[in-house]
Amino acid sequence: MATFDRRSATLALAHALSAAERGLPVIPLSATKLPAIRSPHRDDPHPVGCHGECGRPGHGVHDATTDLAEVRALFAAAPWATGYGIACGRPPFHLIGVDLDVKHADAPADVTAELRHLALEHLFTLPPTVTVLTPSGGRHLWLTGPPDVVVPNSASRLAPGIDIRGTGGYLVGPGSVTAKGAYRLAPGSEHLDPAPCPRPLLALIAPPPAPPRSRAAHTPGTPPGQAHGHGQGRGLVHFVRTAHEGQRNTRLFWAACRAYENGLGDSLTEALTTAAVHTGLTEHEARTTIQSAARLTQHTETSPPPPRERAL
Repeated sequence: MATFDRRSATLALAHALSAAERGLPVIPLSATKLPAIRSPHRDDPHPVGCHGECGRPGHGVHDATTDLAEVRALFAAAPWATGYGIACGRPPFHLIGVDLDVKHADAPADVTAELRHLALEHLFTLPPTVTVLTPSGGRHLWLTGPPDVVVPNSASRLAPGIDIRGTGGYLVGPGSVTAKGAYRLAPGSEHLDPAPCPRPLLALIAPPPAPPRSRAAHTPGTPPGQAHGHGQGRGLVHFVRTAHEGQRNTRLFWAACRAYENGLGDSLTEALTTAAVHTGLTEHEARTTIQSAARLTQHTETSPPPPRERAL
């Protein structure tokens, strides 16, 4: 077993270096598919919102790099790593992962057929692209997104068994070995580059356009930020409350991001949660999405412009 682990670790580093040379930011993963390096803040008495600013490894996907020397250093710090993760949403590819997860409790017998049905319903064709076969029998499709669009992670929101890996997420790279088996490139995709995400699919998985800004005049004597925040807060809540099925999570995520960027996140959390529950999300789903928005905005200095696509 020790020889097998050593061989797997060596191969994982080799595959990770190859991916980094292609411009894909990588991190070492353990056999559980989790980041191999533990957080340097794990023993701190209070939670630390550090995303690598401390200069030490152990910040998960925030450690991902294309620098070959840094990749070697990360794997040297985790000699038990048997796989590697590829960060999504990073330049130059702005990778988006479509995870066809056959292990999901509600997944149909043929998750690929479910994706084909979505493509037929929303009038798009999936182009030939990098495809990674998973040990469970699923597959990961690699697509690229526009640099000005932040695609959130989601699980079975599009359809049961179809997960999306976007900004803040990662994909297990081909050549990785986990406790369940190995990840490998599908035959015929070895020499392909990630294909651009079809625009109708991007419209389904990306946050929708911004709601119209309030034109209410500023009241004299009221701090400008407070007046702006109050009006925008009502607009964001209304924007979430009027979401239709297929828009609910992305509208909530987008509105929560804007709320946190404008200093309204904590004060609007309950109102946004209530609005999301009104549309059909569970309270747990709503709060999880809002927490994801809070984490994202903590380390994003500027908000990317909304996508040009109109939500379907």
